[in-house]
Amino acid sequence: MDLTLFETMEAPELRTYLKILLYHYRLVDALWFLKVAEKYDQAAAEGINEEIWGRLSEKAAKDLLSGFQLRANGLKGFVEAIQYLPWGILTGYDIEERPDEVLLSVPSCPPQVARRKHGMGEFVCKHMHRGSFEGFARVVDPRIRVQCLFAPPDPHPDNLFCRWRFYLEEDAVANG
Repeated sequence: MDLTLFETMEAPELRTYLKILLYHYRLVDALWFLKVAEKYDQAAAEGINEEIWGRLSEKAAKDLLSGFQLRANGLKGFVEAIQYLPWGILTGYDIEERPDEVLLSVPSCPPQVARRKHGMGEFVCKHMHRGSFEGFARVVDPRIRVQCLFAPPDPHPDNLFCRWRFYLEEDAVANG
């Protein structure tokens, strides 16, 4: 990888490049998904999406933890690390930290908003996100458990696409 171009860029140029890069990251995901659904069917696209994002999130967590020397433990470590996740930056996770849990909400989901805009209806993303969050959390701390409170295809408020709960396994045992 040749990164010499970035050595001469100032912070505003780097931010512009990063915005373009993240936009294309999202665009590749969207176009890939649509093409798989067109060539095969929606269920195939959703299943493949689930596999890919689960593996990608584990790799991202490993790279982010080592690349930014983030702590790899507990819910605090999870919150710190997930803020670096590209999809979280694109989506704008709303994260609420509580003493024994973290609630992560998605007020506006770019792919679902785009699908609605084009009259396509929402796709099933619950299983894909569960796998993605579980993979990411497992790398940060294997004790972290993930609970989906709601995500498509579940009914949800117009201003909130999904909500997830993260907690430590020991807390689940204690609360029983």
